[in-house]
Amino acid sequence: MGDREVDPEELNRHVKGCAAAHQRLLAHMDEVLTDDMVAQPSLLDGWTVGHVLAHLARNADSHIGLFEAASRGEIGTQYPGGVRQRSSGIDEGAARSAQDQITDLRSSIWRLEQAWAGCTSEGWRGAGTADVVGDRPIADLPFRRWREAEIHHVDLGFPGFTPEHWSSGYVREELRRQEMVYRSRIPMGVGGTKLPPVALALPPHERLAWLMGRSTPEGLDPVPFG
Repeated sequence: MGDREVDPEELNRHVKGCAAAHQRLLAHMDEVLTDDMVAQPSLLDGWTVGHVLAHLARNADSHIGLFEAASRGEIGTQYPGGVRQRSSGIDEGAARSAQDQITDLRSSIWRLEQAWAGCTSEGWRGAGTADVVGDRPIADLPFRRWREAEIHHVDLGFPGFTPEHWSSGYVREELRRQEMVYRSRIPMGVGGTKLPPVALALPPHERLAWLMGRSTPEGLDPVPFG
């Protein structure tokens, strides 16, 4: 515990980028969210706008627990109750009023950013058990939360926020990661491990939306993995 290398410049970029994405999301909610919108379908199959907002709030809470455990020199679990806890937290919060959704998400974001500020040096070098993927470096969590804020802002379906509105810093970092994932999962001999020329010709945000399964541009098939 506490023996992982941390790049402070990268960590600062991720914290700053995520905090900015949080504020864009909260400002947009204040501007457009109504009680009627909460029950409308989001861009995620089977989830309403309320489900996406509840997920964002409970995801923030789940990160807080990991930071608190890491600062004690322990390996925490993101959802101690497993998939059932994650799902129930989303379902229970999905039908709340617009104002309750805004208040809950804003409060969870503030608590998460306070957890970042209060995390010890040992904690930042530690790890936590996240979802079903096993141990994950604590220092990678701000970027993963940045992803949640940017991607799900689009999934909410609010007017005026599409992949084109993702921040350039997020797109740059996520593209690097997702292109590595793509190359690692394409079998040798199946068109090579490079992205298709059609994908490489896309603007960065459109290429990322394809890699993240949020769009299928003309001339491309859906990505073969989630």
